[in-house]
Amino acid sequence: MSLSTTQTSKMEPLRVAIIGYGLAGSVFHAPLIAATPGMAVTAIVTGNSERQHKACHDFPSATVLSSPGELWQDPSRYDLVVVASPNRTHVPLGIAAMEAGLPVVIDKPMAASVADAEQVLATSKDSGKLLTVFQNRRWDNDFLTVRRLLDTVPDLLGPITRFESRFERYRAAPRPGVWRELPDQEEAGGLLYDLGSHLIDQALQLFGQPVRVYAEMDQRRPGAQVDDDTFIALQFPDGVRAHLWMSAVTRIPGPRIVLKGLHGTYEKWGLDPQEDALRSGMRPGGSGWGLEARENWGRLSTDIGGLHIDGPVETLPGSYERFYRLLRDALLSGGALPVDPAGALATLKIIEAARLSAGSGTVIDL
Repeated sequence: MSLSTTQTSKMEPLRVAIIGYGLAGSVFHAPLIAATPGMAVTAIVTGNSERQHKACHDFPSATVLSSPGELWQDPSRYDLVVVASPNRTHVPLGIAAMEAGLPVVIDKPMAASVADAEQVLATSKDSGKLLTVFQNRRWDNDFLTVRRLLDTVPDLLGPITRFESRFERYRAAPRPGVWRELPDQEEAGGLLYDLGSHLIDQALQLFGQPVRVYAEMDQRRPGAQVDDDTFIALQFPDGVRAHLWMSAVTRIPGPRIVLKGLHGTYEKWGLDPQEDALRSGMRPGGSGWGLEARENWGRLSTDIGGLHIDGPVETLPGSYERFYRLLRDALLSGGALPVDPAGALATLKIIEAARLSAGSGTVIDL
């Protein structure tokens, strides 16, 4: 049973410590936590002086710490730790939090390898501490709309044949020294780990576990040390094929999502607006949160029940805030986790298979 907003507002808020105050910590986690009734940003950990200043400005009542070790000195002051620091730190900090007796959220990807992810899951089991992974794009407007189309109208598109999904952008040159651009395996840099973690997770949520993986990974930009132009093909047991693109060298992106069936097709262009909204200072609950203009709605063309349908489909509102509301209820009343870490492990298995496929030029059977 989940708690109502009224109930949670009468309780002492869950005290959340955020490790890392870069893009993930400052744009996503902190604002979403602050907007969740029954939760409060209590501590922010960053060793960067500029980010410390920003954290003090954004959350004057929070304690700003220089190192994660300061959290473990008195873990009773916190109810939850969010690991929003570089990928190489996800495993050691996630394990440290649980061994200190604290539930933990780890930003995606949970780890740089399946073996490391399994170690994190084992620590959660041994310690009895809650573990979840921040796969916020399960609450993108386009993905929510596709799920609704598949779940609520039987045979709307007919048997599904193909799913196409893209995150494409243009960045002319790599950013020197940024950890996402570093080639060491522990960094989990490159687009496959970054955007691919979302695209693969969404495909698995829609169609289950694939049976085959094929991938192409390239370093297109001069000086690039990690993949910046990647394609993945997944084949599922029922014959559905998912084609996933992620690129930093695409000036004119293709459609965000295309869902094809034997009777019809749904196509959607443009990215979910929530990240840009968070960057601009908007917060969940504000006017227009998660909504997009009619001209950005997707198009459905299908034949069902003797009728031909062709026209726009209103996009469901995006709702990143659902992650922390579900997590709050899981902590307070035993509700379901917003993201089962086993799903994040499944995504990492696909990533490892994709790397093997790209390196060998072969299709990998799972």
